Amino acid sequence: MKRSWRSTLALALLAAGAGAGLIVSCSALPSLEGRSMTVALTDTGATRLGRAIAPRVAMHPGKSGIVLLTDARDAFAARVLLARAAERSLDVQYYIWHGDLSGTLLFAALHDAAGRGVRVRLLLDDNNTAGLDATLAALDAHPNIEVRLFNPFPVRRPRLIGYLTDFPRLNQRMHNKSFTADNQATIVGGRNVGDEYFGATAEVEFVDLDVLAVGPVVREVSDDFDRYWASASSYPADRLLPPADPASIDALGAADARIGNDPAAAAYVRALRESPFVGELIAGRAGLEWAATRLVSDDPAKGLGRAAPNGQLPEKLAQIIGASATHVELVSAYFVPTAAGVDAFAALAKRGVKIRVLTNSLEATDVTAVHAGYAKRRKPLLDAGVLLYESKRVSPNVRIDRHTGLTGSSASSLHAKTFAVDRARLFVGSFNFDPRSARLNTELGFVIDSPVLAQQIEAAFDGRIPETAYEVRLENGRLYWLERRDGQLFRHDTEPGTGPGLRTGVWLMSVLPIEWLL
Repeated sequence: MKRSWRSTLALALLAAGAGAGLIVSCSALPSLEGRSMTVALTDTGATRLGRAIAPRVAMHPGKSGIVLLTDARDAFAARVLLARAAERSLDVQYYIWHGDLSGTLLFAALHDAAGRGVRVRLLLDDNNTAGLDATLAALDAHPNIEVRLFNPFPVRRPRLIGYLTDFPRLNQRMHNKSFTADNQATIVGGRNVGDEYFGATAEVEFVDLDVLAVGPVVREVSDDFDRYWASASSYPADRLLPPADPASIDALGAADARIGNDPAAAAYVRALRESPFVGELIAGRAGLEWAATRLVSDDPAKGLGRAAPNGQLPEKLAQIIGASATHVELVSAYFVPTAAGVDAFAALAKRGVKIRVLTNSLEATDVTAVHAGYAKRRKPLLDAGVLLYESKRVSPNVRIDRHTGLTGSSASSLHAKTFAVDRARLFVGSFNFDPRSARLNTELGFVIDSPVLAQQIEAAFDGRIPETAYEVRLENGRLYWLERRDGQLFRHDTEPGTGPGLRTGVWLMSVLPIEWLL
């Protein structure tokens, strides 16, 4: 996940013990008494989506139809199309939602759907909603939209006060991402809502992965959304935010005007319309992989530190990998295995399991503290036989290939979270292999029993990943990095693309006792 400067500062202060013993609560959360009780709508078979999907589902009993969304713009277009196609309900759950071009367009799509009579439930983690209070209040003012905030900040500004007064609760976040239309189709995966996730910016673009799904797994996502919607951490926005003002309400309908006045925005929307994926999806020609698919998710009580350890997602994923695995290919933007994780990987490798990992290099990562947590584990992982690859950050002057999948494009930073086991099944979701995902944040994802899709991950490690990432190796106790470029092999004896100041800073962070916060 992407961490804000506010949370980073608060974690640093608390990890250093600043103000310990002086933290007192200065503002209480509102009561949840009388909160509305709603659940996912199930009588949606007669909707356009229901009628289009039902015949194909009937041909594949017990299986769900899956499309991997590797291209950023296709991933955005799929969400817009679901919002436009919805007739009864939209249930939307995210960790980050920016108020930029793509965020504004999706807010407008939700508002437009509500205007057609669609019931919209929007559940956002409150950690990254700074600056959005007026927009969220305006959305919530619509009679067909209800907004809830997960683990909210009672003091809206400055947010840092919340971390200093209620750190244990506010350090536990809802990292889940799902977008479900009419209980018939859903999108689950690693992308938040923001220009960097959807290829709408010339700056850093996150290389990510989502899954669009139809069939029985959609009901599982809807049931899980209901759990979070009704949880003790989900607060109605109108109990936290000031009433919406007319200007904010009017602004929700002004997205088209913004497109007309902004050449960059107009070019982005034009590219979306020209995407072949959009036409295929609209015409029902998008190729679906039919596979047994199940949702794995944390109990929302984890957001308050109350979930049973044996029911948390890491334990479920360990069961998914299984005792008989022979191959594991893992892609994780924020890979912090910890000492226990290194031991677990070493035990797998000793058993003969081939393990390959792709994560961000230091030059590509957007969170250097997380890289510090990973960097100190590289040597023991390599000693154990784990193969490590680190995604490059390519020069912005390189021509962008919009369909580079898990390997990135110009100025890209890896954000995907997926792994494949035994060329037979894969996981796609929000879970990072780090302590924060394991013990602090709630997460969800799909386990898909599909050799076709699992082998796509393996094929990336066999082909493109070694060409577009650094391979980390160990020689006489020292790390070095191999780079394949223009058919030649280059060796780097220090972390590529970095200076001594950055490397020293990472080393200093690696010795601080903050790994549990990463």
